[in-house]
Amino acid sequence: MNKRRIRSRIFLISAFLFFFGLVSLFAQKKKVELCVGYYQTEEEAIKQLERFASTYSNLKEWEKRAKRIRNGIIVGSELNKILKKYRKAPFETIIHSKKILDGYTVENIAIESKPGFYVTGNIYKPENIKGKIPVILCPHGHWSKPEDYGRFRTDMQKRCAAFARMGAVVFAYDMIGYGESTQYEHHDPRALQIQTFRSIRVLDYLLSLDYVDKSRVAVTGASGGATQTFLLTAVENRVTVSIPVVQVSAHFFGGCVCESGMPIHKSRKHETNNVEIAALAAPRPMLIISDGDDWTKNTPEVEFPYIKNIYKLYGVEDKVENLHLADEKHNYGFSKRKGVYQFLAKHLGLDYDKILNDRGEVDESFVTILQREKLNVFNDEHKRPESTQ
Repeated sequence: MNKRRIRSRIFLISAFLFFFGLVSLFAQKKKVELCVGYYQTEEEAIKQLERFASTYSNLKEWEKRAKRIRNGIIVGSELNKILKKYRKAPFETIIHSKKILDGYTVENIAIESKPGFYVTGNIYKPENIKGKIPVILCPHGHWSKPEDYGRFRTDMQKRCAAFARMGAVVFAYDMIGYGESTQYEHHDPRALQIQTFRSIRVLDYLLSLDYVDKSRVAVTGASGGATQTFLLTAVENRVTVSIPVVQVSAHFFGGCVCESGMPIHKSRKHETNNVEIAALAAPRPMLIISDGDDWTKNTPEVEFPYIKNIYKLYGVEDKVENLHLADEKHNYGFSKRKGVYQFLAKHLGLDYDKILNDRGEVDESFVTILQREKLNVFNDEHKRPESTQ
């Protein structure tokens, strides 16, 4: 065989391998799929959960699946990349305007999550801190009306104040593009990554405080805040109690890029849904709150039994609960907050009596609802750092 024919064959083989590689790459990318909003019907969701359940029958098999799901979240959101780059960045913290109220205090705070980028919010504390106390992270959802907005909402202030009065340090913080977190648009394609990273950095900061008990750490939020809750719990073992409110659904994946805009649910290496992501909390205590007027209406019959079966594999099914309020709507209302107060008192050792009146009823009348101007970190007196413009 002459050299020309040999070169010709080598060229043809190389061209074939190159073409095959392109086809394979295209096929792999096709398998990376975003699961957005009402991605599937309720019936399809039930069948999907049945299919998932058939892949494991004991704890070892579930934990193998759980590891694959967790890795799918981390890789799909590229959380590993941003953590590697910025996790050890030093904190620059701005905190001021301490308000001493009825059994609790509130301060305005900004934490530098990475150089020049701040997480803005409020930190609530008991009026008198004695010994090591629990910590609670409170992300918010997509409430955007001027009178009912983000971390300034009445229900957010009430639960944060109550948590603090019961004995916890509490951090309420803005989603990106909300409140004072204006350095990113909320619909940034990386919103899911950025918000999860910021929650991790908030956790880093809170656990650096010398009066915080690192063994008692909770996170709770409603709607999009619940998505942040179960995502943080899924990737962070330092969270010890999780309370996602009105969001855990088998057929609804979250309609915003901050919930489903990156391939955390489906890729060529994994497939899951928010029920299994929430279940990654096991065996840690979790309260799932649902209602009868949104995508959580089926929780008692569909989502909760699936999650409880996973807790059974650990022998701790008593650590997961579902508070279903069939006549209520999509919110973090009083009935929901009452259930949360009881659950946190039980699992964080908070003082439930601190929020009861003389008749033994939960009474939030001690809470002072502050106007947004009183809760803002940046104002005429406290300028936004130039590096964050």
